[in-house]
Amino acid sequence: MNQLIMIILISLLVLVHEIGHFVAARLCNVRVTRFGIGMPIGPSWKLFKLKHTTFYIHAFLFGGYVSFADDEENFIKEEKEKNPNFKVDEDEILPKNSDELYENKTIAQKLFIVSAGVIMNIVFAVVLVIFCAMYFHKLPTSNQNIFVDSFSPKVTSNAEQQGVLKGDKIIKINNEKINNLYQLTFFAKNSKMFDDYAQENLIEKNLKELKILNPNIKDTINKNTLIKLPNRFEEKPLEVSENVLKGLEKYKKDGIKLNENQINLRNEIYNKSNIILSKDTSINDLAYALSDTYKPLNITVLRNNNELTIKNIKVGKDGLLGILLKIEDVYATTKTPKDIVIKSFDYIYTTTTTMLYSLWQLITGKVSASDMHGVIAVVKVGGDIIASKGMLNGILLTAMISINLAIMNFLPIPALDGGHVMFLIIEKITGKKPSKELSEKITNFFFFLLIILMVSICYNDIFALVTKKF
Repeated sequence: MNQLIMIILISLLVLVHEIGHFVAARLCNVRVTRFGIGMPIGPSWKLFKLKHTTFYIHAFLFGGYVSFADDEENFIKEEKEKNPNFKVDEDEILPKNSDELYENKTIAQKLFIVSAGVIMNIVFAVVLVIFCAMYFHKLPTSNQNIFVDSFSPKVTSNAEQQGVLKGDKIIKINNEKINNLYQLTFFAKNSKMFDDYAQENLIEKNLKELKILNPNIKDTINKNTLIKLPNRFEEKPLEVSENVLKGLEKYKKDGIKLNENQINLRNEIYNKSNIILSKDTSINDLAYALSDTYKPLNITVLRNNNELTIKNIKVGKDGLLGILLKIEDVYATTKTPKDIVIKSFDYIYTTTTTMLYSLWQLITGKVSASDMHGVIAVVKVGGDIIASKGMLNGILLTAMISINLAIMNFLPIPALDGGHVMFLIIEKITGKKPSKELSEKITNFFFFLLIILMVSICYNDIFALVTKKF
């Protein structure tokens, strides 16, 4: 049911977008012949006709369109190919000089019509956020309060032994502020023992220690040789940028990746002070194997209103702290008209800038295309959010999708609204209009690329669902 609600909300965004184009066209006296919700793939139903506009709904809900009288001849031609008995309404075909044709409008009017869908999505998002602020009297922030509730019976770290107590509020890790659960789990996961990477300074240190403990060994050590192993040194504590902690930038592991032989050797010498080698091994491989240990966590907690830093917490191979947590979402209260306006626009500004930065990270290659997700993921995650956090978060997610839809649609890519705007601006600057044939070829080419992108994103979504990524 919650996922069905998300489908309805997303379809509403498409409806709002197309209403924007429709209203703008009618304000500019452009005749709209067809208005469709969904894409004409699979079953379609004609709803009703209002003056010159026929309204349709299609089974494939994710999409929509507004068709002008300019396209009527092509539409009639396509329908006659499907059905030779198709009846032509001569009144719907306008003369080439008609003031109701889109092509006969000024560039300013065309820009208004093309941009109206994006404008409506932004306006709709603002309305949704303000509605939430007024109705629920609060808006979520990106922050959470994280408390230690208890400890797992299956011990996965030495947090309890080092002095972490029930009721402690976790506020920092490695001197970085922890504002939500994602950041806490990120530190634990990426500080675990055995991540298959070794830091260069630690490799050199272990190589030196091996030679001191075993003065007679050579670069290649024969099998059945007894080797004394040095005490394990921990790696440097994890240091990451603010953008990585916010999930805006992909984390790149520090160090040199171990090969398969070094990983097997690492597992073989685990917790041993000496070893009789089972096969010929290089001293360098042994130094690499010794150097993949763990990154210590220094956790700062708030206890009795005092900050206390608990050092050298060691996370096991599973990347879990073994702490059962109590999570409290932090909300901004919106009880006065001033709070409603200011905090609503602050919420919109913060989330929009985050989306724009994420898009830039994607364009510059700092975020992998495999991390892109689409409508399938949105429906799944949105349904889960409604189920766990209620309609407030579901409606706000819809508002953010509306802004995201506006941003993506306004990119200067042919086949999107931004592409049409780009062509119109070029026409205004140069005084020359691109030929219809050239415009159609470019638009069709980019439309084909968008279809490929949509298919790949759907694959990412399905793969993420199957692998339980979310």
